[in-house]
Amino acid sequence: MLISFYEMIGEPIHILARPGDIAEKVIVAGDPGRVDYIAGMLEESRLVSSNRGLKTYTGNYKDQVVTVACHGIGGPSTAIVFEELRMLGAKVIVRLGTAGGLVRELNLGDIVIPNIACYYKGSGTISAYMPGLAPPTAPSYDVLEALVNEARNRVNRFSISPVVSSDAFYAEDEEFISQWVKVGATAVEMECATIFALGYLRRVKTGAVLIITDNLVDKSRMRAKEKITEWVKEAAEIVLEALRKIEA
Repeated sequence: MLISFYEMIGEPIHILARPGDIAEKVIVAGDPGRVDYIAGMLEESRLVSSNRGLKTYTGNYKDQVVTVACHGIGGPSTAIVFEELRMLGAKVIVRLGTAGGLVRELNLGDIVIPNIACYYKGSGTISAYMPGLAPPTAPSYDVLEALVNEARNRVNRFSISPVVSSDAFYAEDEEFISQWVKVGATAVEMECATIFALGYLRRVKTGAVLIITDNLVDKSRMRAKEKITEWVKEAAEIVLEALRKIEA
């Protein structure tokens, strides 16, 4: 396994938590406000780090200890948080995020569970780890299975499909949409490919649940802020219950 310079130091420099502060099972999200909300669903939740705005909480959900952490936006920030969570003991990392729909069939509030995350060849963060290689960017099967089974029990509107992880939020024009829909992607976000690739490299189980908050091919279906909290609660319940069934 590739060992980084900073890992040889043996101490994270962004998440200022100690071994024992981070649970084996972790939910990550890009929005610090979403992290606050999910942490509020835990019992005895405590803030173990807020350095650089990367809020990290650990608490209890029923019979398990869970950490909820902010990974920021995009591959580089996500990779840092992933690496440091692993240094501190994380063994399962599940992203709970938002995405934009690339197909008309996806409505606001729908849930997409990625079975693969596509990315552009030469994507910065992944290529920095594995130059010239195309690493697997799929979730761990047992995590995917647990998330899908829990979604079936809880919601009517979800799909299992490829997504694309883009490095540029404002580059999603009509050509972008057309190219990725041709190869089967149904939604776009920014972090899943990095999380899944690092999962295989670092032997960490990974998965993701994404909430559709915009539809890029139907501009009439754009972000409804008043509904996002409701959708996050629904998705968080899926992830929290699924984590109970996953062996770390």
